[in-house]
Formats: sequence, C-alpha cells, structure tokens
Amino acid sequence: MAKQMPKPRRRLREGRVGYGLPTMLAVGLHLGILILSVVKWPFSEPEAPNNAIVQATLISTATTTDQAQQAAEARTRAAQRAAEEESTAEEAAAQEQEAQAEQQAQQEAAQAEAERLAQEQAAEQQAREEAEQQAQQQAEAERQQAAEQAQAEAERRAAEAEAAAKQRAAEEARRQEAQAEAERQAQEEAERKAKEEAERQAQEEAERKAKEEAEQKARKEAERKAKEEAEQKAREEAERQAQEEAERKAKEEAEQKAREEAERKAQEEAERKAKEEADRRSREEAEAALQRLIQGDTDAVSNAEQGEEAANGFIQIVRNAVQQNWNIPPNSEGLSARISVRLGPSGELLVPPSVAESSGNAGFDNTAIQAVQAAAPFSELLELPGNVRNDYRQFNLRFDPGGVH
Repeated sequence: MAKQMPKPRRRLREGRVGYGLPTMLAVGLHLGILILSVVKWPFSEPEAPNNAIVQATLISTATTTDQAQQAAEARTRAAQRAAEEESTAEEAAAQEQEAQAEQQAQQEAAQAEAERLAQEQAAEQQAREEAEQQAQQQAEAERQQAAEQAQAEAERRAAEAEAAAKQRAAEEARRQEAQAEAERQAQEEAERKAKEEAERQAQEEAERKAKEEAEQKARKEAERKAKEEAEQKAREEAERQAQEEAERKAKEEAEQKAREEAERKAQEEAERKAKEEADRRSREEAEAALQRLIQGDTDAVSNAEQGEEAANGFIQIVRNAVQQNWNIPPNSEGLSARISVRLGPSGELLVPPSVAESSGNAGFDNTAIQAVQAAAPFSELLELPGNVRNDYRQFNLRFDPGGVH
C-alpha cells in the first residue's frame, strides 16, 4: 500500500499545473490581506470614523523597526500559509474558486483602505510597499523553490511509481504466469487423479465382474460337473446295461458269424475245389487237344480245326495261369478291365502288360497287370504249330469279379 501513495502527489502536481496562476494570485492576495490585517486589524469589525482616524494616527507613529518586524512576521505567516496551501492544493483550488467573490470583495475593500492610507502616509506606504514587494518576492522565491522541490519530488515519486508500476506489472505477469502454471498443473493433477480414479474404478469394476464371472463360472462348472457326473453315472449304468446286452448280442452274433463263416468257408472251399477241378479238366482237355494236334491226329479233326483247337487250348492255359495269380480286390463289383499282352517268341513278355480299357479304378487295373506278370512266361506258346504261333503272341484278357476271360 505504501508504494501506491505517489499517485495522489501526481494528481496534486497536475492540479497545480492547471491552477498555477490563480494560486499565485491567491497567494499574493492573501499576503496583501494578511499584511493589511496586521496593519489595520481593527478594520475587521465595523468602527466609527473617528476611531479609524485614531488608528491611522497610531499606525503612522509606528516605527520602521516595527514595520520590518511585522513584514518578517507576515513573510513567516505567508510562508506557512503557502506551505499549508501547497499541502492542500486540491482543496485550496476548489476553495479558491468558491471564495473568489469574497476574496475579490476583501481585496477591493483592502485596496480602497490602502489607497486612503496611502494618501495620508505616502512615505510610510512606500516603505510598506517595498517591504511587501520584498516579502512577496521572497515568498515567490520560496514558493518557486518549494514548487520546484515539489515538482522534483513529484517527478521522483512518479519515476518511483512508474518503476513500481512496472515492477508490479512484472510481478503481476509473473504471478499470473505462476497462477496459470499452477492452474495448469492443478488441471493436470486433477485430470491425472480423475484418470487414476477412473482406472481404479474400472479396475475395481473389472475385478468385481471377473469375480462375479468366476463365481458364476464356478457355480456353472460345479453344476456342469454335477450334471456330468449324474449323466456319467447314468451313461455308465446305461453303458453297462448296453454292454451286457451288446456282449450278449455279440456273443450270439459271434456264434452266428462263426457258423456263417464256417459255412462260407466250406462253400468257398467247395467252390475252389470245383473250380480247380474245372480248371484242371479244362487244362487237361486243352493239353490233350494240343497233344492231339502235335501228334497229327488227323482222324479227330481237320487241319483248320486242329489249329483253332490248339489256339483255344493255349489261351485257356494262359487264362488259368493268370487266374491262379490274381487276387480279386474287395468291393470290385461292377468293375471290368481289359489288359493287352504281347509275348516274345518263347512266350516271355515282350513288353509290360498295358491297360487297353480301364475299369476306372487304378487299384483294380494294377492287380490285373500284376497277375499277368506273375503268371508269365507262357512257354506253352512254343507247342503251337508254327503257322498259328505268331497269331497268338498278342491278345487281350478281360478281368472282372467273375474271373479272367
């Protein structure tokens, strides 16, 4: 608060600049009034004319020393009054404006009285005027000095006030900056705490939900296990009963299958034996026909019939040999393949057998080729007559679930 006191002084200086001339006139007027008041003090109240003359007479008898003393006292009072008026310049300016009429009247009255006295005492008036002039000059000098000092003081205080204002502005800027920084930090701290609180609440909510889910999951798991155990027991009981029933049925089925398998094997064995017997008879017939052809049994058949019979016998021998080496694949119902065979002069395979017509099942086709390769060579080719031997070095064999044809 002490640093803000120069501001009223600045206003005082500004007021003094605006009312400088009136103030000087007022000071001079007051000095004159004071001097006149000292010299003619009884005039402040109405008096009879004869008393005024007496007073004038008394004043005229005053010595020069008294006048000098009175002038000094007037100067002292004027200086004091000037100092008081300077300290209250703003109030004096206002009061001076209000009291101008009264002061003017007092001045006129004092001036009239002074003129009257001057006519009566010219010499003394001259001395008095000189004293007043000296006092006024001294007062003006003192006032000027005081004004200069006041102005210097005001300027100094103004400079101090300006420096203080700058310092306050800088401090205010620093304070605002610090306040802004504090607010920013407080905002960041609040946001951080809010974020932490939100994260904490979210974590607590997540933990609560996780706990609830875990408990619910545990309940469901316990219920599921209990249900599974009950179902497991029920299944085990059902399985046990089913197993007993299955074992009973399996035993019955096994016995049935064993009987059927025995019957099937017996039938297969009978069929195999019948087939072997048929193949044996076919081979024997083919060999007999071939022998008859070789031995030139012209009594049985003609030459053309002998060649055809011999060829048929050779082909039958080949079919039988391949049939014995072919394992018919399972699930081959409806499949059929035609294999091309080319023999060398001695009945050996000239080239590997090839698929002339596929069955659509590569496994089935491969088993047919493997059967031909396993049955070769076919040396019975050498036993054919030379005129038909070359005709049977290339032929086709058909494979189907019924056999080799």
